Amino acid sequence: MMISADALLFDMDGTLVDSGPVVEECWATWAAEYGISPEQLAAKAGHGIPARQIAAALLPPEDVVAAVARIEQLEIDRVAGLRVLPGTRELLAVLPDDAWAIVTSCTRALAEARLKAVGLEAPTLVTADDVSRGKPDPEPFELGAKLLGVAVDRCVVFEDAPAGLAAARDAGASTVAVTTTHGAADLEADVVVDDLARVAVGPGVGGGVVVSAG
Repeated sequence: MMISADALLFDMDGTLVDSGPVVEECWATWAAEYGISPEQLAAKAGHGIPARQIAAALLPPEDVVAAVARIEQLEIDRVAGLRVLPGTRELLAVLPDDAWAIVTSCTRALAEARLKAVGLEAPTLVTADDVSRGKPDPEPFELGAKLLGVAVDRCVVFEDAPAGLAAARDAGASTVAVTTTHGAADLEADVVVDDLARVAVGPGVGGGVVVSAG
């Protein structure tokens, strides 16, 4: 499948960076500290959903700020074991800096820590600190497009999670899903691939880029 676009918007965890085991370990520690059972955590947590939204669903309002700070610190301190997913470095290396951004549900401090740990750098970075509503709301991708100076419906979003794909669809963007954390049956997207190694990008006729995926 080929998609013409003006810019590409990438989720980070599960799309560019394999952080799954690290995230699960940190959230298990956090839940135990706050007396939250694994079942309670599983019912409210979801890949791609900002930590503050998860904490707000599980704890009294007066505890949320401290709880979010705690999970952030746990994750910042635990960068060992992170790795770049297949195809990531090769794909990002061919993209002009003004044609792509990372749009993540992490806070800025955590996103920067993870990117530094794996040796990636984003020319434009949208984090949970930059928006009032996180995924599955479309606001993060709308902001990413705005910062790049393009219309969001002329963007291709790369995601691994249903919440992120829902946000991208509601924003009006085209979608490419990677099956790095969810099975293909759980991912509603224009095209579904194993990972970014199955994606190529070339210059578009008259500007922009053409994404080939499949």
